[in-house]
Amino acid sequence: MDRYLIPANSKRSMLILSLFAPIDLVIAGVGGFITVILLMIINIETTTDILIVLTPVLISSAMVIPVPNHRNVWQLTANVLYYFTNQRKYRWRGWCMLRGKEGEE
Repeated sequence: MDRYLIPANSKRSMLILSLFAPIDLVIAGVGGFITVILLMIINIETTTDILIVLTPVLISSAMVIPVPNHRNVWQLTANVLYYFTNQRKYRWRGWCMLRGKEGEE
């Protein structure tokens, strides 16, 4: 019997620190970089200023935080973004269209 047993953590071994895909680190890095730039540009005097400066790093960290099924959440987000940014007229040609256009006989 040549059966191979795949370990339960085999997919995690492909991730960085067993938690993050390379795109996760890019997103976190971009959020941190934008936050550092905002720290240099904006003079922080109020709580609102602090929230404005920290918004990029908070959003990017919320996007990459390792929660259960977060890849599914990424796919849902991508699907919603694709739906809102692409063509809404769906072209369909199913089994009931025998010739040319719909309505022709």
